[in-house]
Amino acid sequence: MALTATIYRLQVALSDVDRGVYEALDLRLARHPSETMRYLLTRTLAYCLSYEEGIAFSKEGISSTEEPPLAVRDPTGLLLAWIEVGSPSAERLHKASKAAPRVAVFTHAPLALLRREAGSRVIHKVEAIDVWRFEPSFLDAIEPKIDRNAKIELVRNDGQLYVTAGGAMIEAELPRASLVEP
Repeated sequence: MALTATIYRLQVALSDVDRGVYEALDLRLARHPSETMRYLLTRTLAYCLSYEEGIAFSKEGISSTEEPPLAVRDPTGLLLAWIEVGSPSAERLHKASKAAPRVAVFTHAPLALLRREAGSRVIHKVEAIDVWRFEPSFLDAIEPKIDRNAKIELVRNDGQLYVTAGGAMIEAELPRASLVEP
């Protein structure tokens, strides 16, 4: 018998002071049986921290090789932003940079690993790809506070990220990084 996805309903009060975005989001996420909670949280935070009109999760799900995990499209369907989650291959990042004017990666993988992969081949406009890395310990602290029907407050201010869930506030730095060695 095949395992089915677990549905999470996350109500997020988003205050992204750095970008001037303030929204109440009602998210329904399907967690595939092979998906770790770290990945689900990274995917959720990527959506929230990239939130703008036209953002959507991939229709194909997390295993799509053709679509980004998150995309921002204009009303005509034109791809404005390709948002990767996890540890994308250099080939995938090259494809993303050719397909969209903006590319971002949200990850909990070591930055050195991403840079090594990015250096394995030429990537179109690699220097323009934004990388946002969550410390695994930050995601691990949030994990026990999230159940299938959770309320979350998410605040980003001056590169600091504050997540309030399950009666606790978890804080982390979230600086922008690059795939190119400084």
